[in-house]
Amino acid sequence: MPKILIIEDEAAIRRVLTKILSEENDTYQVEDVEDGIQGLEKIKNEDYDLVLCDIKMPKMDGVEVLEAIKKLKPEIPIVMISGHGDLETAVNTMRLGAFDYISKPPDLNRLLNTVRNALDRKQLVVENKILKKKVSKNYEMIGESEPINHIKSMIEKVAPTDARVLITGTNGTGKELVAHQLHEKSERASFPIIEVNCAAIPSELIESELFGHVKGAFTSAVKDRAGKFEAADGGTIFLDEIGDMSLAAQAKVLRALQESLIQRVGADKDIKVNVRVLAATNKDLKKEIAEGRFREDLYHRLAVILIKVPALNERRDDIPLLIEHFASKIAEEQGNSPKHFSLSAINLLKEYDWTGNIRELRNVVERLIILGGNEISENDVKLFASK
Repeated sequence: MPKILIIEDEAAIRRVLTKILSEENDTYQVEDVEDGIQGLEKIKNEDYDLVLCDIKMPKMDGVEVLEAIKKLKPEIPIVMISGHGDLETAVNTMRLGAFDYISKPPDLNRLLNTVRNALDRKQLVVENKILKKKVSKNYEMIGESEPINHIKSMIEKVAPTDARVLITGTNGTGKELVAHQLHEKSERASFPIIEVNCAAIPSELIESELFGHVKGAFTSAVKDRAGKFEAADGGTIFLDEIGDMSLAAQAKVLRALQESLIQRVGADKDIKVNVRVLAATNKDLKKEIAEGRFREDLYHRLAVILIKVPALNERRDDIPLLIEHFASKIAEEQGNSPKHFSLSAINLLKEYDWTGNIRELRNVVERLIILGGNEISENDVKLFASK
């Protein structure tokens, strides 16, 4: 049941608003108070889906109430109630974060449409938060070993800054998890993180993918198209497998890092972008530099902070936690109860040579859950997880 709070010093207006909302939709739970101080006290102690707030009030005016609510519970939509002389102030409150405003005396249709739209917006915000939590859970870093705790500590220090980070490590170690954690713990978290797998894009298309193109720039360019850097504006771009990027594209990335400017393929106009760049590679970039396949100046631009993700063989103490995590996740995906792994099965898995790292371990856990018994035994591991 949507819960609405009315903050209004005129008793007659409070009664009109309450009557309209209650009679129109009996699922609305409407409460009212006569000043901003009382309203803030209620908002501190209770959850509301919408606040209607007068602008001109004694003790505390509506603008002050709006600013205080935005600090306390920024997700609550606030509709301002304006008198005839308050319209300019009402419009200005929208710049401060108000959802909308209604005038006195309230027009029935205008009021109901505004309330419905505000509640829909609140629901969308809640759904987005739930979705973001689910996405965030997919990039959770599992482990308490010394190497992993060291990386977590680095992330806590580096994430709030705009420092560029180069993440290294062999395939399957979870470099993308580090990138997502850096983004989610940064001040850019409300903006997107855009991932680009440089190894998966043909060299002749990588520039268009990163920087976009204008119509007619090449045969298949039938319309203007923004690139990944523009899509990430305000947020983060994650250049995975950057060691596979062509030298021509590297030069353009270098310019984007140096000047925060990009240019679409086929265009002569510069576009200003504000992005944080994270990069990852499984290659030895110093060796690539020595052999002329990677620009040294780009390396130094990217590697402000270096984070090396350890191989699974270097963090065997985390294997029991990872097994439990994957078993639970796989069971959830399949709609089953998680299977238990015996201690002897776990100890045997800890002894394996995990050349495929975390990715390989997850595949083995899934195989054992499908093919093994109700409890995964040492014998199941010998039968189904053989290397």
